[in-house]
Amino acid sequence: MCGIVGYVGPKQVVPVIIEGLRKLEYRGYDSAGIAVGSPSCSTLEVRRAPGKLGNLERVLAEQPLEGSFGIGHTRWATHGRPTEENAHPHRDCKGRIVVVHNGIVENYLELKHELVALGHKFVTETDTEIVAHLIEQVQNDAAADGGPIPLEVAVRRAVKRLGGAFALGILSAGEPDKIVAARQGPPVVIGLGEGESFIASDVPGILHHTRNLYFLADGDMAVLTPAGVQLTDFDGRPIQRAVTRIHWDPIQAEKGGYKHFMLKEIWEQPQAIADTTLGRVSLDSGKVFLAEMEIPDEELARAESLNIAACGTSWHAGLTGKYMIERLARLPVDVDYASEYRYRSPMAGPHQLGLLITQSGETADTLAAQREMMALGSKTVAICNVVGAMVAREAHGAIYTHAGPEIGVASTKAFTAQLTALFLLALKLGQLRGKLDTAQSVALIEELGRIPGKIEEVLRKSTGQCELLAKDFSNARDFLYLGRGIHFPIALEGALKLKEISYIHAEGYPAGEMKHGPNALIDESLPVVVLATCDKSDPASKLRYEKTLSNIQEVTARSGRVIAVATEGDATIGGLVEHVIHVPHAPEMLSPLVEIVPLQLLAYYIAVRRGCDVDQPRNLAKSVTVE
Repeated sequence: MCGIVGYVGPKQVVPVIIEGLRKLEYRGYDSAGIAVGSPSCSTLEVRRAPGKLGNLERVLAEQPLEGSFGIGHTRWATHGRPTEENAHPHRDCKGRIVVVHNGIVENYLELKHELVALGHKFVTETDTEIVAHLIEQVQNDAAADGGPIPLEVAVRRAVKRLGGAFALGILSAGEPDKIVAARQGPPVVIGLGEGESFIASDVPGILHHTRNLYFLADGDMAVLTPAGVQLTDFDGRPIQRAVTRIHWDPIQAEKGGYKHFMLKEIWEQPQAIADTTLGRVSLDSGKVFLAEMEIPDEELARAESLNIAACGTSWHAGLTGKYMIERLARLPVDVDYASEYRYRSPMAGPHQLGLLITQSGETADTLAAQREMMALGSKTVAICNVVGAMVAREAHGAIYTHAGPEIGVASTKAFTAQLTALFLLALKLGQLRGKLDTAQSVALIEELGRIPGKIEEVLRKSTGQCELLAKDFSNARDFLYLGRGIHFPIALEGALKLKEISYIHAEGYPAGEMKHGPNALIDESLPVVVLATCDKSDPASKLRYEKTLSNIQEVTARSGRVIAVATEGDATIGGLVEHVIHVPHAPEMLSPLVEIVPLQLLAYYIAVRRGCDVDQPRNLAKSVTVE
């Protein structure tokens, strides 16, 4: 949520910041602003506007700014309406200190009452304004006690009084060519250049300028100047952070001729799956190699159960992974919403393994669940898409999904890359626990290697069909998605994709539960999407398929309109339903990777026909960094 971009160096600062904020639009926001200063000027100039960045750019065209240091922000409202006065940056009483902030200051009312009693005047409804006034008061107190203090010292003293979560970028008119950053919760990325330094809330905001980055940890502060970056903790003690070299091509984050980022990312899934697999499997031995796994194989093999915590789409990946791991490794798996994990007295411990799944690696609820697992004695593994992200740094091992930057808020390629990582983990655990022999492992790895080609086939054959289906179903008020076994989480994910970007109410349901309530909803106006693929070599899959056909007949007997996702060559299902989307055959444990693609396409084309903002759906953010 929210975007931060800051710069100090020889360039004109406004284009750098606006370009960076544009790269972070996918995070979701409802207002924008910028503050700029220069050594030749004793003031900081601020421009803000509600709505999209284009509104801020119009303000800047009418009231231009020039300078060598500055900071910008796109705000997603938590405290106060999305108005110009509530947009960041926020200032102190004298307008000498400017602050941008991601997160929530939970004790802001207590601090506000204290500062008002000391004579401070507040002009916004936000919690962020507190920070600027608190730093001002720290400086006032220091001056009264004997003399001025540097901005970074004032910030250190101020942040120790803040409760909640914050990522801060701070400027002072009295200390030009300096930005102070602090992190406690939401992510902060520091970019290193030649004679210039950058701050951002996510990598794409500064990737066009530098690939060498520091990822701040909780309790870190950074002082940015043209000469470089100094890192300390909140007590001022110097700290060391490894420089991370980002290998993403910035062009990956451009639309590349596609109408929307989401469509581009749907088509990038074959490559994302191949890249996530690359170098991690051996077709000769059938072994799986997880280079970032710090937990010894012997300890992995001894785990008595696995606890998965995730949010949203990543939770659906975790549910799918449960079927993979329990089937291939015979290891019991629990899957929790990360936001609920701490509130159920979880039974984690030294004999349980924790697994966190998060695209950004910075999701607040997932980090909180990870820390709870670790506090209870479990070692944790992270599946995420961002090298150096907090969840991976705190884990005892990581499986990075090499999907490249995902800009669309509704996740697509990150999801299928997560499924790939989970399948690799299931193979690894199955081998370590003696549940998979070499021949079985090699066969499964070969099948995984065929998945990118099968998804390319789905994209070629199903895109036009999904576009036509969207024409017929874009005016529906509700959708129902049904699946059995490992396909139930894919029904949930298909429903989520539709509701996220088209604003149509959609619900995923276990197909076997239709008689226990949902049958009451079926009529001629309700589209029902049914996952009805079949792996004929798998007896359990054949049984599931037969039961699913019965569920389809329940729907059609009540005049429901069925869209079935079925395996190529299935002649039976075409006589039962109105619409069939065929996908290539895949083994039961890999079929989710193939059958989610037409559901993504269907959601996309319905949203386009409804005129929705596909890449930036209302009220949603890409990275949820507050609880």
